[in-house]
Amino acid sequence: MSGPDFSELTKNKQPERSLLLPLRKTGGRNAHGRITSRHIGGGHKQMLRIVDFKRDIFEHPAKVLAIEYDPNRSARLALIEYANKIKSYIIAPVGLKIGDEVISSNQKETEIQVGNCLLLRNIPSGTLVHNLEISKGKGGQIVRGAGTSAQIMAKEGDFAHIKLPSGEVRLVNLDCRATIGQIGNIEHESLILGKAGKSRWLGIKPQSRGVVMNPVDHPHGGGEGKSGQGNPHPVTPWGQPTKGYRTRNRKKYSNKFIIKRRKP
Repeated sequence: MSGPDFSELTKNKQPERSLLLPLRKTGGRNAHGRITSRHIGGGHKQMLRIVDFKRDIFEHPAKVLAIEYDPNRSARLALIEYANKIKSYIIAPVGLKIGDEVISSNQKETEIQVGNCLLLRNIPSGTLVHNLEISKGKGGQIVRGAGTSAQIMAKEGDFAHIKLPSGEVRLVNLDCRATIGQIGNIEHESLILGKAGKSRWLGIKPQSRGVVMNPVDHPHGGGEGKSGQGNPHPVTPWGQPTKGYRTRNRKKYSNKFIIKRRKP
């Protein structure tokens, strides 16, 4: 077992109360009470932190007050406060410390500093970024996990070529915004849960392999004794091919923005 390192956290008391919302668990069930997502249930009680992915308070510096834990994501959060006493949470990048100032700006002269949110057209090629918009004004939607970062490879016309953590190279409009730096809590990928109970704390229930089920429950089920799946094309419980089968819609509107696919 290996546990997370909380040494970077700077706040031992409760999170900012004005930025909390209750988070009700679903158990993987929809409005009719039927399980629509398997292996979900239990887990520790959590509150939802309201994270500012848009960074739409422009040209006003904000001071970092604390680095905090968030149970709903792998990354850490930074609590920032603007001059008018408005507080908000942002994803904490590597190197952001208490007392640092960050800014969201549309100006070309803005400093390229960790935590600053800028238009892609104002960020130099080669820079590592995170919390990346893929639609103008919608807020950051991708590159938000611990230790991740995207890189601006080049700029051409109205688009930037962005290399994503998966290896995919994608076109993103230059008027979309991104935050400078790599997301913190890099060692998250090396965590080892160590026991089944720790999965249950996270709200993850046990999963049974298809080959140990009966034929009525799974296409791989049945057979005498310890028999294999028998199926040369592995499938999901609902018959959809899996283990390498691509399910992306070939007519999806955003296919034209993908320059290079990620490695299969």
